[in-house]
Amino acid sequence: MTEGNFVDYVKVHISSGNGGKGSAHLRREKYVAKGGPDGGDGGRGGHVIVKGNKNLWTLVHFKFKKHFKAGHGEHGSKSRSTGADGEDVYMEVPLGTVIRDTETNEILFEITEDGEEKIVLEGGMGGLGNWHFKSSTNQTPRYAQPGIKGQEGDLTLELKVLADVGLVGFPNAGKSTLLSVMTSAKPKIANYEFTTLKPNLGIVEYRDFQSFVMADIPGIIEGAAEGKGLGHYFLRHIERNATLLFLIPADSKDISQEYQILLDELRRYNPELLDKARLVAISKCDMLDQELIDEMDADMKEDFKDVPYTFISSVSGLGIQQLKDRLWQLLNE
Repeated sequence: MTEGNFVDYVKVHISSGNGGKGSAHLRREKYVAKGGPDGGDGGRGGHVIVKGNKNLWTLVHFKFKKHFKAGHGEHGSKSRSTGADGEDVYMEVPLGTVIRDTETNEILFEITEDGEEKIVLEGGMGGLGNWHFKSSTNQTPRYAQPGIKGQEGDLTLELKVLADVGLVGFPNAGKSTLLSVMTSAKPKIANYEFTTLKPNLGIVEYRDFQSFVMADIPGIIEGAAEGKGLGHYFLRHIERNATLLFLIPADSKDISQEYQILLDELRRYNPELLDKARLVAISKCDMLDQELIDEMDADMKEDFKDVPYTFISSVSGLGIQQLKDRLWQLLNE
């Protein structure tokens, strides 16, 4: 999927259908001069329905279609015939989509299962036909109910990527390179910060034909929780990941401090993120010999008592299989 096709935030305008009018028809046939009221009910207006689709990964199909209008209900007719219901309109979204009311910013619901359907705007009810209103004192009512009008509104659709493992790190830590090595994804890779502007997904093939999904999230900078850099734009994608893989380059000035800054940004955005399983990977270790790796390992044992860590190189393949094993273990604990 190209970067330009990854759309994870859209606003749409929706309208449900009007209910049909009830009929005020009076029965008249050749041998039935005064048959009484037999007007049917109007059909209900069409609903606007949001539906989950596991085959969608992005909201790109809303890029050029931002207005959704359901059909109107048909009017009632003679012989107590009810009008047809208006046609419902379906908005298919990827799993992990949050639906908000644009005006109030209130979260209405989230779609997390394939085939899950939620009515976001109900169509107007059809009006009752005149036969409902007949009584002993009013045997020929010549009126019926009008249908109830449909509703209009604006929705904000926000996708939070559903992935098993989310890559967390500063810009230029090697996240895209690692994703390209562990999966068949082809993210943009270059030696400058914020090469990645949209999340990239890849499927990691594991032993015995098993697999898990990994997401490359754009790099975090200090102050991201307050909206600096790409801010909340990417932090929300981390919320849906089962395990967080922190990537810190071996040439970092202070590995422990870099890890603490990343943790602090996640804590300030959403403290619940710190409850997720974590693994730290020291990347770019092809620049180090074994002696240096052993030295770093000895220093890190004190600072990383509570979190597992490993040394890897996406270029030489050092530790990549062990990384897959440890991630699989974390995902299945």
